[in-house]
Amino acid sequence: MGKMSVDLLGITLDNPVIPASGTFGYGYEFAELYDINILGTFSFKGTTKEARFGNPTPRIAECSEGMINAVGLQNPGVEKVINEELPKLSKCFNKKVMANVSGFSLEEYAYTCEKIDKCEQVGWLEVNISCPNVHGGGMSFGTNPESAAEVVKAVKKVTTKPVIIKLSPNVTDIVSIAKACEEAGADGISLINTLLGSRIDLKTKKFVIANKMGGFSGPAIFPVAVRMVYQVSQNVKIPVIGMGGVRCAEDVIEMMLAGATAVEVGAENLVNPYACRDIIEDLPRVMDKYNINSLSEIIGKAE
Repeated sequence: MGKMSVDLLGITLDNPVIPASGTFGYGYEFAELYDINILGTFSFKGTTKEARFGNPTPRIAECSEGMINAVGLQNPGVEKVINEELPKLSKCFNKKVMANVSGFSLEEYAYTCEKIDKCEQVGWLEVNISCPNVHGGGMSFGTNPESAAEVVKAVKKVTTKPVIIKLSPNVTDIVSIAKACEEAGADGISLINTLLGSRIDLKTKKFVIANKMGGFSGPAIFPVAVRMVYQVSQNVKIPVIGMGGVRCAEDVIEMMLAGATAVEVGAENLVNPYACRDIIEDLPRVMDKYNINSLSEIIGKAE
């Protein structure tokens, strides 16, 4: 069997497979289905300073190419996450977890990150400046290099753990934003978040979600994700976590060849709750098929 472990900013992952934020809750729900300790790690539900109900319903709709969602960062707020969700998680997950953080101001990002940074269970902070489903925050910070860098600087001032910045594909120049984040002190980059999309029901003549527009995810965005992971990994020296339409072990290998150190699986968890388990179990077969002895050795090796 080939070696599946990878190093992510000083922490060894048994494998590079990471369920993406917003598709895996706080983990313990999936722990009822299988042993989630087989995961490399996972990124838990996006957390904000205050509790958020999220956007009006309907806010998730399937379409032939994937799905559109506008959940709107529903979460109980950072205090409850620390005091209630993480203690529950500790009973079924014995590895470091990735904390996903969102905000509506530099102060909110800094406040929430500083709080979560103190949690022993947390190994990395994944700072989301790419959510297309909220107004006045999220993606508005991630669409130009200057504002992205400001978030990085604000968070790095109050944290000790690795900070990974999650970027939006809804921009014209992803590389300039990634480089600005690196120069501002980011330890890693994760991409891509969802593309902005919309669908209309012909029978009702209404948009399929109440928000009208939402994050488009699923297999259709995979080629975009591979392209952006490649572009960014070629232009920064910090690790890149790839995601976007990943649904099988072959996709994980392809994403790593493009330059990803680890790979997040998002929408597929909502289609198949065993997706990450199945991918991890299938990785040795795929590695053997393509004569791969070590996953860490193929990172960025596409020619």
